[in-house]
Amino acid sequence: MKRREKANEPVQLPTEAELEILNILWADGPSTVRDVHTRSSKDTGYTTVLKQMQVMAEKGLLKRSERFRSHVYEPCVAKEQTQQRLARNLVQRAFDGSAANLVLGALSSQRVSVEELAEIRKILGEFEKRSQ
Repeated sequence: MKRREKANEPVQLPTEAELEILNILWADGPSTVRDVHTRSSKDTGYTTVLKQMQVMAEKGLLKRSERFRSHVYEPCVAKEQTQQRLARNLVQRAFDGSAANLVLGALSSQRVSVEELAEIRKILGEFEKRSQ
């Protein structure tokens, strides 16, 4: 097993396929492979989902409970923590470390509703208050 950066923090970021599984588990809570396979949007076989979840457990992305007849999996890290790690990685790799460039790129990449802009302004105001 690979060394982890911190307790409960995997060394590797999740792949796109792993992120889909994590999103299902974050939404539904602890689930069996069959549950995840049923909810998966991809036309992937059961054994492929099983193997993917086993690999994710080895990587420290999931933990498996063997208390029940069927193994139940759940994420090792919170959704927000994973999103922050992915965003930090993206900012470094694609936006030269600039959060402003990331925000500009995100806002210019698609149409943003008036409601979303209001929410973004509110969040920015809260960040500004905390940094003073």
